[in-house]
Amino acid sequence: MKTLLVIAASAALAGCGLETATTAATAASIKKQELQQGQRTMQQAQQKIDAAMQQVQQRAGSDPEQ
Repeated sequence: MKTLLVIAASAALAGCGLETATTAATAASIKKQELQQGQRTMQQAQQKIDAAMQQVQQRAGSDPEQ
């Protein structure tokens, strides 16, 4: 009977460990996706800034007052 109780307790604890590991892996995956999305957003913002800077430079270069 004692052995059965130890086996049942071990199985329950192993299940909790597995659930914790799965939860941690899922959270890590979500964080990775968030990081990648943030990097894409930052790249898009940088491209827009670069395009705006080029327009400013082109306008400054074509300014007849220079």
